[in-house]
Amino acid sequence: MNNEEIKDLIKLVSKLGLSKVEVERDGFKINIEGFGMNQTTYVQAPPMAVFPTQSHEAPIAPAPQAAAALPAEVDNTIIIKSSMIGTFYRSAGPDKDAFVQAGSEIQKGDKICIIEAMKLFNEIESEVSGKIVKVLVNDASPVEFDQPLFVVEPA
Repeated sequence: MNNEEIKDLIKLVSKLGLSKVEVERDGFKINIEGFGMNQTTYVQAPPMAVFPTQSHEAPIAPAPQAAAALPAEVDNTIIIKSSMIGTFYRSAGPDKDAFVQAGSEIQKGDKICIIEAMKLFNEIESEVSGKIVKVLVNDASPVEFDQPLFVVEPA
């Protein structure tokens, strides 16, 4: 990523009001945390291979990065993922009951959560019928595109 792309990313993340974003592309990794007065940005250059100077040893390759820990997909379950980045809400308001919880039976088209993005509250509907096995995200937490939200046992 060049400096302009990094600046554009910081502006976009700030505009969306996210508290933390991590992007990795082609071995280049950038973490952006906090905004406003306490803004912190970390940039990590891609790892470089180390080559021996006067030896017949093979080059030492960088250690592979660990994959993000995602819930294991079980044969009889479906993972519902976020369709956008934003803030995840389990209910329509602080004094309202959660749309769903572990053990809830859902039908295709039922509201299962709200994701707030750019001051717009998007009601997320289930694309499957079944039973919620597990809620993977805490209320009022930031979520990323394609992040697992719920584990569902299809009906």
